[in-house]
Amino acid sequence: MNKFRFASLLLFAVVAPLLSADHFDQSKVPLEIDAPNKAMHKVILLAGKPSSKTMAHEYYAGCALLMNWLKEQPGVWPVMAREWPKNEKVLDGAKVIVYFGDGGGKQPFVDPKNWGKLTNLLKEGAGFVLLHQAIDFPKGQDADVIKASLGGVFHSDIGCRGHWDMNLKPTGNHPVLRGVSAFSAPGDGWLYNVHFAPDAVPLLTGTVPDNSRSSADAKKHTGREEVIAWAYQRPNGGRGFAFTGADLHKSWGYESQRRLVINGILWCAKIEIPEGGAKSTFNDADIKVNLDKKTDPASPKKPATIKSTPKSK
Repeated sequence: MNKFRFASLLLFAVVAPLLSADHFDQSKVPLEIDAPNKAMHKVILLAGKPSSKTMAHEYYAGCALLMNWLKEQPGVWPVMAREWPKNEKVLDGAKVIVYFGDGGGKQPFVDPKNWGKLTNLLKEGAGFVLLHQAIDFPKGQDADVIKASLGGVFHSDIGCRGHWDMNLKPTGNHPVLRGVSAFSAPGDGWLYNVHFAPDAVPLLTGTVPDNSRSSADAKKHTGREEVIAWAYQRPNGGRGFAFTGADLHKSWGYESQRRLVINGILWCAKIEIPEGGAKSTFNDADIKVNLDKKTDPASPKKPATIKSTPKSK
């Protein structure tokens, strides 16, 4: 039994008693509610399909958290959708598109019927934010457009990924880093060694285990600090932001991670970020609701389980 499967089984065995139906009740999350007026900065949040085990890849619950925090920002109207809006009119006038979900061609906007709408928004200057696995694209024309819009793209030819303890530190003085301090994220999942556009700006860096360097290119750079988040200004004025962490749902409990991502979204929407960074209200209970219903990998008919949340860092 490999160590990842063992860890999954241990997680399910230890925390089963903590579950209740309320953890998976997503009925209270408002979806595809358009902005009441055009003066507001509309942020589209696209939540990916259920993925991985419970409390990992919680794309729906993560987007619900981001929606609540964005509502705290003056003049911002977040619109959340499952994968892609059923009513595409809610995309009109969007200041930024955020996708938190699986990559590898599973992104909902690479579907030909959605691709034109996304690229038109980007041509009009809309911001673009991808989180975690969402930066992973197969090579091809679509990936080239993503790189030109986001400032970077993950390909398996040189890219690496995995789970380990990470100590992250801000790099430079970009507006997205306002109020963001160095922080630790134990055991989270990361992607690094991406193909960057020349003007991409590193925001967060950290040291990765050299045994995680799975590609020939990455092995040439042992000991190098790797970029985990970046920002990018496109020639047409549109902006991009990416953060490759947030695999573990508990990581939203870290204040600097929350602030980094909210700041990144605001920056892409061309909203002035407060000097101390965006504020967000967080309670431990918030991390245990709106979860996707998943199954125990060892017993597919058995309900998934959750574990308690770490203190905010």
